[in-house]
Amino acid sequence: EDFKHVIWSDETKINRIGSDGRQWVWKRAGEQLSDCLVSGTVNFGGGSVMCWGCMSWDGVGELVKIDGKMDSDLYVDILEDDLLGSIKKWKKPRNHFIFMHDNDPKHTSKAAKAWIKRRKIKVMVWPAQSPDLNPIEHLWNYLKERLREYAEPPKGVLDLWERIQVEWHKIPVEFCRKLIESVPNRLQAVA
Repeated sequence: EDFKHVIWSDETKINRIGSDGRQWVWKRAGEQLSDCLVSGTVNFGGGSVMCWGCMSWDGVGELVKIDGKMDSDLYVDILEDDLLGSIKKWKKPRNHFIFMHDNDPKHTSKAAKAWIKRRKIKVMVWPAQSPDLNPIEHLWNYLKERLREYAEPPKGVLDLWERIQVEWHKIPVEFCRKLIESVPNRLQAVA
């Protein structure tokens, strides 16, 4: 029941084409690399969108496109406009919620802590280096899966951002609730 009052938040990077992470391939000693084992890369024309978003028992909240590098000042602006905007959207009093953000330095900066104190936002204590516990990580995966279902890749970063917004607003409240209901099992698994 307590997790129904949490606003889960995080940032993610969404690539226009493919992944920029490492991909591992298993092959036998002495075996040559074949075309089916090697993926091409994109040197030009790739691009990505960095996003901040949040979710609660009431569904997804605001979604923000982050232009450039996010620092503590931009993070405070996002909290002011988009965290509070999400709370307003959900039509619940601010003290109904506990805010969860991870221990990223911009989240724990003096500016962010001062804003949180001034706005009287309750914050959940969260262990460092624990993205596997945060249900919004699975929401990002769900969003990225929906984006991969398009027949054609986005024409550019603007097209990607438009698709992200469309798919974000299609995320069912029930899916958010399912993720939040999974939190006790996640905690138990690492206890």
